[in-house]
Amino acid sequence: MKITWFGHSAFRLEFGDAVVLIDPFLSGNPAFEGDLGEATKGTTHVLLTHAHGDHVGDTVAIAKETGAKVVTNYDLCMYLAGQGVERFDPMNTGGTVDEGGFTVTMVRADHSAGLVEQGVGFPLGNANGLIVKAPGQPTVYHMGDTDIFSDMALIAELHRPDVVLVPIGDRFTMGAEVAALAMKRFLPDAKTAIPCHYGTFPLIAPTADGFVAAMQGAATQVVVPHKGMPVRIEG
Repeated sequence: MKITWFGHSAFRLEFGDAVVLIDPFLSGNPAFEGDLGEATKGTTHVLLTHAHGDHVGDTVAIAKETGAKVVTNYDLCMYLAGQGVERFDPMNTGGTVDEGGFTVTMVRADHSAGLVEQGVGFPLGNANGLIVKAPGQPTVYHMGDTDIFSDMALIAELHRPDVVLVPIGDRFTMGAEVAALAMKRFLPDAKTAIPCHYGTFPLIAPTADGFVAAMQGAATQVVVPHKGMPVRIEG
């Protein structure tokens, strides 16, 4: 599996016949340094953790350009359908959908999930994490935006993720030390942790250094990818 981080919480997963974008906040993302067309080329699916603009990002444009199927909570799916998205697969917390070659499961996250337009916020489902499973590939857990919670241990027991995409930026999510505690206490068997949701805006942590330091001694390997440069994770 090739995993590319585009800054903030935006990732591209490539495996088998699938090209999966998660939370594709690209064109408005000050941390995104690549080419939008290249980053989204060949996209088959867009997965969204929640409705905040820095996660929905370019979803509508990508879906229209590539024909990708959007997978997210029911409320957000219906909203995006109203914005012109034609292929979508609605779900909700605890559910699993088969996307042909891989499955997506929605799990809990502790965060808000409203969309703000013209200064007015309205709810669009709950915030979630996402589990992506494919035969012969590492299982990926994108935590979404979240605080630590003890049921992460249940997520680990149920899904046994190999790779965890973990928010560390503080203020809106866990900070570095709490994120490291979540990994060490509740997900100690994960092979790889990739930090995200940092270095985007001045309000959040500028680097992953604190997380790397706090993970010292853990069995889990921390990978801090260069933005736009894929890393290969073996199953």
